[in-house]
Amino acid sequence: MHDKRNADKERSSEEVEVTILMPCLNEEETIEFCIVEAMNAISASGVNGEVLIADNGSTDGSRNIAQNNGARVVVVKNKGYGNALIAGINAAKGKYVIMGDADGSYKFGDLANFLEKLKQGADLVMGCRLPKGGGTIEPGAMPWKHRYIGNPVLSRFGKLFFNAPVDDFHCGLRGFNRKKILELDLKCSGMEFASEMIVKAVMSRLKLEQIPTTLRPDKRSGKPHLRSWRDGWRHLRFLLLYSPKWLFFYPGIILFVFSMLGFISLLFGQIVIADVIFDTNTLLVFSTGILVSFQVIFFAVFAKVYSVQQGLLRPDKKVEKLLNSYPVEVGIAIGIFLFIVGFGILLSAVFYWKSIGFGVIPNDNNRRIVIAAITAIALGTQSIFSGFALGVFGIKKGS
Repeated sequence: MHDKRNADKERSSEEVEVTILMPCLNEEETIEFCIVEAMNAISASGVNGEVLIADNGSTDGSRNIAQNNGARVVVVKNKGYGNALIAGINAAKGKYVIMGDADGSYKFGDLANFLEKLKQGADLVMGCRLPKGGGTIEPGAMPWKHRYIGNPVLSRFGKLFFNAPVDDFHCGLRGFNRKKILELDLKCSGMEFASEMIVKAVMSRLKLEQIPTTLRPDKRSGKPHLRSWRDGWRHLRFLLLYSPKWLFFYPGIILFVFSMLGFISLLFGQIVIADVIFDTNTLLVFSTGILVSFQVIFFAVFAKVYSVQQGLLRPDKKVEKLLNSYPVEVGIAIGIFLFIVGFGILLSAVFYWKSIGFGVIPNDNNRRIVIAAITAIALGTQSIFSGFALGVFGIKKGS
């Protein structure tokens, strides 16, 4: 009997083609409007569907209103936009899920457009509110700092870092194949969940599509749940942490090349530009730039290897080759070479100092020699320990 009930439950779950999912936190003013609009869209599309409310701790009448209007409610104890949606996706019965906010700002009447793309094979269909992607933002629907700064800038970063075919990274109206999204193992608890879904979908090579949608002014009388600067920073931080080459490698390379060019130019004497004299103090600044950038580049390597090993990034043959190319021995060899060069240069400076009785050095040339020597010794030391650090990753991989 128990098995029969389970079978009936599974069969019922399979019969639901689409779930319209709404995260909810005290939305009693708008939730009935959204549920009615969603149910009308399901009926007009001729599909078997459900409306699911992922309630994230409402203390008003949102839950009762939702249930009285025929929606199913799942209570999510862990606070956060991402937590609510993750729980809702897990609880959804539909093969496809269309998610959107319960504040009346999104048109659930666009359901048919999302379903069409999903049935054609798309794994994730993003709505686009921005004019660049054909979308429409009604007057008063989006603050100017979100419309002209936050959304365009963060979306541009997302496209640049991950080559994602999406113009509006933060559109809350999107549809997806539930099974494919569950396989991404999404974790972000807050608003950055919106970016995480796209980034992991791109990394997993899911098929992404985009359709224009309309953003309406929300129908709430209270303040929105979004906190512009805090949530904007969380989105940007997430994008950077998932892209080691943009966070570490490219800035490191630019700083290294710039510092090395300046270092070499000043190594043999001062340079005067428009009556401004650049001498040993500037040489020391460039030396510091070389050391810092060298380590930042290795941070990029460490982050890349770690992310691949933890499954955060796709497997990479370059990482495999790096870990199998004796990084400890190579790091030691390069480090010892640089250390010997630097120590030899430093000895020549000491001998010169001795020749003048260990007194005050009369010119800057010897100081240049000392800066060059210390730079080479420091680079050698970094090479040795960075090689050992990569060796640790290799041990973990081998085990």
